[in-house]
Amino acid sequence: MDDLKKQTKQFQAETKQLLDLMIHSIYTNREIFLRELISNASDAIDKIRFQSLTNLDLLEDDSEFEIRLAVDEADHTLTVSDNGIGMTYDEVVENIGTIAKSGTRAFLEKMQTTGQNQDPAELIGQFGVGFYSAFMVADQVTIITKAPGAAKGVKWQSTGDGEYTIEEIDREKRGTSVIMKLNEEYRNSEKSEENFLNQYTIENLIKKYSNYIRYPVKMDFTKEEKPTDKEGNEIKDAAPVFSVETRTLNSMTPLWVKNKSEIKPEEYHEFYQNVFHDWNDPLEVIHTKAEGVVEYTALLFIPSHAPFDYYTRDFKSGIKLFSRNVFIMDNCQELLPDYLGFVRGLVDSADFSLNISREILQQNRQLKLIGKNLEKTVLKNLENLLNKERSKYESFWKEFGKAIKAGIYMDFQSKEKLQDLLLFSSSHTKDEGLTTLAEYLKRMPAEQNEIYYAAGKDRNAVERLPQMEILREKGYEVLYLFDRVDEFTIDSLHKYQEKLFKSISRGDLNLTGEKEQESKKATEELSKENEDLLKAVKEHLTEKVTDVKLSNRLKSSAVCLVSSEHGISLQMEQILAEMDQKMMRASRILELNPNHPLFVTLKKLFEAGPDSEKFKDYIDLLYGQALLIEGLAVEDPQAFANKVAGLMVAAEE
Repeated sequence: MDDLKKQTKQFQAETKQLLDLMIHSIYTNREIFLRELISNASDAIDKIRFQSLTNLDLLEDDSEFEIRLAVDEADHTLTVSDNGIGMTYDEVVENIGTIAKSGTRAFLEKMQTTGQNQDPAELIGQFGVGFYSAFMVADQVTIITKAPGAAKGVKWQSTGDGEYTIEEIDREKRGTSVIMKLNEEYRNSEKSEENFLNQYTIENLIKKYSNYIRYPVKMDFTKEEKPTDKEGNEIKDAAPVFSVETRTLNSMTPLWVKNKSEIKPEEYHEFYQNVFHDWNDPLEVIHTKAEGVVEYTALLFIPSHAPFDYYTRDFKSGIKLFSRNVFIMDNCQELLPDYLGFVRGLVDSADFSLNISREILQQNRQLKLIGKNLEKTVLKNLENLLNKERSKYESFWKEFGKAIKAGIYMDFQSKEKLQDLLLFSSSHTKDEGLTTLAEYLKRMPAEQNEIYYAAGKDRNAVERLPQMEILREKGYEVLYLFDRVDEFTIDSLHKYQEKLFKSISRGDLNLTGEKEQESKKATEELSKENEDLLKAVKEHLTEKVTDVKLSNRLKSSAVCLVSSEHGISLQMEQILAEMDQKMMRASRILELNPNHPLFVTLKKLFEAGPDSEKFKDYIDLLYGQALLIEGLAVEDPQAFANKVAGLMVAAEE
């Protein structure tokens, strides 16, 4: 194939926006660019090590992995090099020049919606846009790279102005070098910590941010020494002698092999940020060692914020696997259940084979045993947070609560493990307050037999439901379900500590008080007296409702819409419809309040003539009102509006 000559290409629009943000200083802590580039270099070495397990030829006799830093004060450049996987021409275009692999679009959307509520610097690692941080300190960035086995290397260069050049070049060895021509501010800064051409500044930054990168980060230091005589005495007036000393700047000691008592919290946080590319500190650290039937060390982290893509199909969950400190696999999904997919970390065990594959993993007894142990450990940690550090647990819940709830309905066997970790808003809590199911049970009056819940868009929508009136009057607490997954979770649980869950919008409320029993009996008698009226209403609403009843749950409202005891709810129907599962429909039961003035009017219209248009209009308006109360759209908004207008005109006449 002919060499690819130098070409000038345009960045994608979103990438151009990102570069503009970087260059025009959305970040105050610009030194993080070095951490990002070192992490990228480490990842590149991880990839070649992993691929070489099945293809040793990829190493090309270069198996001494290292990351090299070089400072050129004359040319004002800082270079970060690695002998990792490298990139082909097409991979450079895909990974650097476009949005496809960078997460840039999500990053920009987050920037636009965050406003002033979050420090922009906290977003950089979260969205995997670390490479572009080089433009915060450089006027020009050059990439020289070569993939293993490739005939040619690739040179990519940009000044961050929306364009880049790319061409094939000669390069002997695989790997990548990122060369940054530093701008004036960062090559002659009066602040020593911002002079990125100062070797000691670079050394301090590596110890601060990248000390636990497991590959050596090396840099050449020039030493100046005075000549000495045979006795070791300095020779006066002699010209100094210069020598070059290569230093390894990071400790490389795997953090997880140390005793917990020797590790400071900030060391855990630094390790987490470096390895998992998160700017934020983790919410919780779990460092455990096991001996016996299976031996392993685990270092796990519960993030403080959900990754931007966590609740999408693109998110890659899983734990890193090591054997005797040697990396063997990334994103092992077989270790923890899906509902703990937010957990980041690693497991190191001598029982793992260095050439372990996903097929072997599925049959690996040791891995399954380790996974069960780790699942128990993580859940116990969450339980301790809930009981001892409630505010911290609630922070976790707001980020990852949906995952726990999904675990209950997606994995039947998990409900016993997870039900005590659930949190809900309720009529007892205020604003954003949350309650556990155990706390709900403690507050239940002795005569209450079921756990009541209501589903809706938000607190205001739920509290305005007519079905809430009688429960509010009784002083019964109602759980509020706002997430799409909530009702599926509750239906999967079915009961908690022998108390059944009861939707306030499904079937009978089963209230047992003397007053409620008298009301129920009176409603049954009224239903018999108005049997023909209810039948006429039902016939008019044929195919819209399955039944029309008089209600004993309404107080001030004229009408409400409920579903049958069995089958899906109205809220579930909406959710399934949004998922293109429109075949499943809730049975709609229209309940009329016999004590409301509107019922008296409806009754008079029926007695005057059940076939009259006015009687039918009243039925349509009551049904439309019930739909709107439930947050559902009326089927014909124009007809509904015309009937309301007609009613208003008639009232004036």
